[in-house]
Amino acid sequence: MNLLADEGVDGPIVEQLRQDGHEVLYIAEMDAGVPDEEVLRKANEKKALLVTADKDFGEMVFRQKLLSTDGVVLLRLAGLSPTRKAGLVSRIFRNRGAEFPHAFSVISVGQVRIRRRY
Repeated sequence: MNLLADEGVDGPIVEQLRQDGHEVLYIAEMDAGVPDEEVLRKANEKKALLVTADKDFGEMVFRQKLLSTDGVVLLRLAGLSPTRKAGLVSRIFRNRGAEFPHAFSVISVGQVRIRRRY
């Protein structure tokens, strides 16, 4: 899967997704500090599913109608270690990843919500 990870996504999550065979571009390695609008533009340009821990993207997608063409996965995993987050995200992408394109999805501890065709 083609992914763009926002800079707020923990490095171990990015590394695990890469080890799982996903192509992951990481804003922290490319262009740290760019505004959210630029991150969304890059995701659209690369035709990538955006993975973020920044809830502002929900606002951008639903209220401002700034769509990500390939979808957004919001990580709400506060309180877990980066290693546990990486394992959880990896497992969910393996089991439910096919549902993420063209949806706004939220991964939280014990729950995955997928809102299709925002």
